[in-house]
Amino acid sequence: MKEETTEIKQIKDDKDLICSLCKRCDNIPEKYGEKITLQQHNLTVHYFCLLMSSGICQRGEEDEDVHGFLVNDIKKEIRRSSRLRCMHCKKVGASVGCSIKSCRQMIHMPCGVEQEFIFQFTGLFPSFCKKHAPSQSCVSSPSLPLSCSVCLEPIESVLSYNVLKCPACHGSWFHRDCVQHYAHSAAMFFFKCTLCNNKDQFQQEMLRMGIYIPERDASWELEENAFGELLQVYQNCDAVKCLSHKGRKHSSQSGLFEIVRCKLCGSRGTHRKCSNLRLYDTDWVCADCKAAVEENKSVQLPNHVESPLAIRQERKRLFKNISDFHSSLITKRQRVPATSPEVLMDLACQISLQQSTEVLVGDDDGVMEAALQVLRQSDFNPCCTLSVKFSKDKLNNNIRNQRRFLKRLVSKLQMSEIFEGPDGVKNLALNSKALRDDLYFEVGSLLALSLIHGGPPVGFFSPALYHSLFKYPTNYRPTLQDLGDTAFAHKIRQIAEANSKKELRHAMQSASQYLEAAGCWRKISKLSEKDMLVEDVLNFYLIIRLQLPLQRFREGLRTLGLFEQVQMCTESFYSVFCGPVERLTAESVMELFTARFSEEKEQQAKENTTMNYWKQFLHECDEGRCAASLEDILTFATAADLVPSIGFKPTPSISFFSSPDPSCAFPQSHCDANHLILPILPSYELFKKHLDYTVCQFSVMQDI
Repeated sequence: MKEETTEIKQIKDDKDLICSLCKRCDNIPEKYGEKITLQQHNLTVHYFCLLMSSGICQRGEEDEDVHGFLVNDIKKEIRRSSRLRCMHCKKVGASVGCSIKSCRQMIHMPCGVEQEFIFQFTGLFPSFCKKHAPSQSCVSSPSLPLSCSVCLEPIESVLSYNVLKCPACHGSWFHRDCVQHYAHSAAMFFFKCTLCNNKDQFQQEMLRMGIYIPERDASWELEENAFGELLQVYQNCDAVKCLSHKGRKHSSQSGLFEIVRCKLCGSRGTHRKCSNLRLYDTDWVCADCKAAVEENKSVQLPNHVESPLAIRQERKRLFKNISDFHSSLITKRQRVPATSPEVLMDLACQISLQQSTEVLVGDDDGVMEAALQVLRQSDFNPCCTLSVKFSKDKLNNNIRNQRRFLKRLVSKLQMSEIFEGPDGVKNLALNSKALRDDLYFEVGSLLALSLIHGGPPVGFFSPALYHSLFKYPTNYRPTLQDLGDTAFAHKIRQIAEANSKKELRHAMQSASQYLEAAGCWRKISKLSEKDMLVEDVLNFYLIIRLQLPLQRFREGLRTLGLFEQVQMCTESFYSVFCGPVERLTAESVMELFTARFSEEKEQQAKENTTMNYWKQFLHECDEGRCAASLEDILTFATAADLVPSIGFKPTPSISFFSSPDPSCAFPQSHCDANHLILPILPSYELFKKHLDYTVCQFSVMQDI
């Protein structure tokens, strides 16, 4: 059996053998796939010719015949195609047809490449003729001369079959041949946008546009001892003056004399103390890279550079379930998306309970100033616990103060000058002073700190702002509602609502200053062109003009690694950033708390009765029949009037106590443990009276 298998081994390099399907002898793997010969059956085929043929499918195992295509099936397909004529070369043997049922175009696979057919190497491997082929759309016209991001040669700034762009950043453009060579070399794990490093969205778009991405190691990894030199980590301090007494090559495991490597090139290093870096700083750029980046502002700094060993280990993990057969079929690996509380809880593991940062707050109006003052300290460490003190607070409960502080902080940030629009649906505003003071970065950093340290949901981003930051929802387009109620929005609405060319010209004249500033002033010959005009104006106003603020805001959100995690779970975090925040109900409050019952049956019966009183009280609060609200009750028990984005830790709980004098039995709480203690009372009326009174008194004390 082994000898028989050896007889039908593939011959890939014989240039004289002709493909039985397309009748060509070309051996160009990135264009036509491997050229495979089965000697015993006197059969030679291009792998892509098989994949794209309309009348054949893989019925065998992956290691059977030609990667699962059985010999008998291949011969049947050859006979079928021998009766079909190619619409390009006019010769018989056309095995590939357009996947649109009403389209009758048949073609050889190589002829299809020449005729701008698009072959999708995913799913059912459909093929599309030039008329029915998928296309890309341009969000905005490029303002600068473009060059291919692979070969760096000039490129026409018009999307076509031969010119493709990245769907994530829209700034990286490619020749089709260049991006195909790049994909064939980099393969699935390393194939990503050369400008923004987006991989998932980029690969899906390239597959849609007919780019073949091999599921194998990158070509440079297949060389012998490819990682031999790269596994050596650079270990030298390159500061002008090294302050280490043990020399430039000394690196401690942590602290001021740990060597930090350049996050761009990795080939320069410095001791933290030698470059005045703080203890938690891991991002450092050497002088050479900094000079190069400053010359080209469009280059975005990556968040971190992984070591070659880490990349190798990650690649092995990704491919560990893939068989040794290197299939062209790209299988999409499903995974259960993490919830936002789970992600935030993982990020919160970075916070040290042994170290704390003191935040002194005069009153609620000074919350944002106090936060900015702490953030701007040279030794500020986001990994330290926040120790918040209000000057007028005599109780000085840190958990209660921290949650109060974070709630007020998010409210103040929403009203800051970097945002505009109605409450709950804010967009970034363009503010030159805020740019000069780097307030966009600071606000982004404070929002990240708030979420990870247990603050409330942000809840005030507009869908347009969330999409600009995280590219979710993927098909979202800015609308007039995103502009809010402003004079500018009113003028653009007049353009959108124009019912005649005369009304349209009048509306455009009224908004001429805005249109000229946006570069959208143009002659309109048809009424239908107003939709494209409005789309261009919205795109400029909400996205293009805000590129620098958005960039700094993203950098702020990278604090403690939040931005990268949100990018991986954009759907889960949408409700965290975009309102409205879900209101409390009697049922949701009941689900939050876990009751701790006694072991004695007689006591359990009394506690069950008290739990029934508790549920009835919550329903009456929800219906507005009590002086206290559900938010007041949750604040009394946990010091938070809504559920933090990270959730409660520990889980809120309820226990019970009995008192010899029911008239003096009032509920108690330990907010640091999210624990509520309810009195066992003889009637619901007394239970309601005591609980209502205690919660309302607590709320009054909080407001003083």
